Amino acid sequence: MNAIVTAIKEVYGLFVEDGSYAAGILIWLVFAIVVFAHVQRLGGFRAPILLAGLLALLVENVVRSARRLKANN
Repeated sequence: MNAIVTAIKEVYGLFVEDGSYAAGILIWLVFAIVVFAHVQRLGGFRAPILLAGLLALLVENVVRSARRLKANN
């Protein structure tokens, strides 16, 4: 049984290294879906807004990881 749990954790770790980053992406996607469904005036700006949010999450995650790495050294 321990081998199965360990294998599941390893596979999960392959796809999700940082749980807060994955959660942030999911929250941003749900938020964007809800907002985009109700705001019709966005028109062709939906994709750039979605991209900007995802890039902001990525930059925040990289900065946080760099600080963590610097603190450990």
